[in-house]
Amino acid sequence: MIPSSQVAKIQNALPFWMSLGLIPLLWAVACAGSWWVLLVPVATWYLFSALDGVFGLNLENADLETTDDELYWYRLVTLIWPVVQFFTLFGLIWYATSADHLSVGAKIGLFFGVGVVTGTVGINYSHELMHQKDRRERWLGDILLAMVLYGHFRSEHLLVHHRHVGTPRDPVTARYNEGFYRFFPRVLVGVWRSSFRAEKEMLARKGLPWTDLSNPFFRYWALQGAMLILALLIGGWSGFFLFLWQAYIAVWQLELVNYVEHYGLTRKHLGDGKYEHVMPHHSWNAAHKASNWLLINLQRHSDHHYKPNRRFPLLQNYADSEAPQLPYGYPVMTMAAMVPSVWKRVMNPRVRKWRGMYYPEITEWHPYNKALNPAPK
Repeated sequence: MIPSSQVAKIQNALPFWMSLGLIPLLWAVACAGSWWVLLVPVATWYLFSALDGVFGLNLENADLETTDDELYWYRLVTLIWPVVQFFTLFGLIWYATSADHLSVGAKIGLFFGVGVVTGTVGINYSHELMHQKDRRERWLGDILLAMVLYGHFRSEHLLVHHRHVGTPRDPVTARYNEGFYRFFPRVLVGVWRSSFRAEKEMLARKGLPWTDLSNPFFRYWALQGAMLILALLIGGWSGFFLFLWQAYIAVWQLELVNYVEHYGLTRKHLGDGKYEHVMPHHSWNAAHKASNWLLINLQRHSDHHYKPNRRFPLLQNYADSEAPQLPYGYPVMTMAAMVPSVWKRVMNPRVRKWRGMYYPEITEWHPYNKALNPAPK
């Protein structure tokens, strides 16, 4: 019989296992075909938006003295997911390329949904895993990123984004008044360049060339190449292109979230190329309960940047006086980001309020930091 204390731990962790419900949904819509394939993005975007409205906000904080052993049931879902995603992704490639009832349009729609899952859940779980000290967890994070051909995200996130967030050196920080359709192509190129440069510079400090095999880019490329070859072997050229399609959708989902997380927020320049330390008010925070279950507390992003090594159950929530708050959870905000006029109408006034609240001494933002702060409109 399971001790009552252990039952309580399982019950507390269980809402964060909701992401696993997307796996049988993917298989169900694949079997049904037709327009049913659209149920997956509907569930991740609209259902969780509705659930946020039902369940409201979670303003409580976990005890920071909680040990890793006590977090077992929280950690377990992130360890299970890479295996589940691998067999689901390649199982669906095999199924879709051999099923007679799936039209070309249905296959494209199905793998759009697969990309929503591998991006919304898979990349998010890789983000949790890459921050851990355990080498095995970091490897699982690399495998998840290889499934969406975005292995360099690990180097960019750890070596560039966390160090330079809110400054011109971070390509992922969305600039004030920059629409997503300008941000997306800029960040795709900028992230690759900055991540490769960061690894090259780190090797140079050790007296090694970028071609040294310790460069993690060789691991990224090898894993990604293996995934592409496997997709080709299982599904032929059709499977190969379905794999590429879901990878693109996954990266699009990731960068939509990146766009939302830091839009218009900057760190104060102290002179000589130095910036103030990263604080909770340099990230947008969201306390919406259901979407934080799906995204394993990613929306407590203010604390993640303040204390990057905290596991997701321990991430703290911040009040309005400590960090800027999004009006809705990520599902709604990412949909809003796809309509720049709506996004700017909702978020630009909030950015201006944030500037007045945290940096009242800066009265002229345009010359202060031309790269990240165009003149307010």
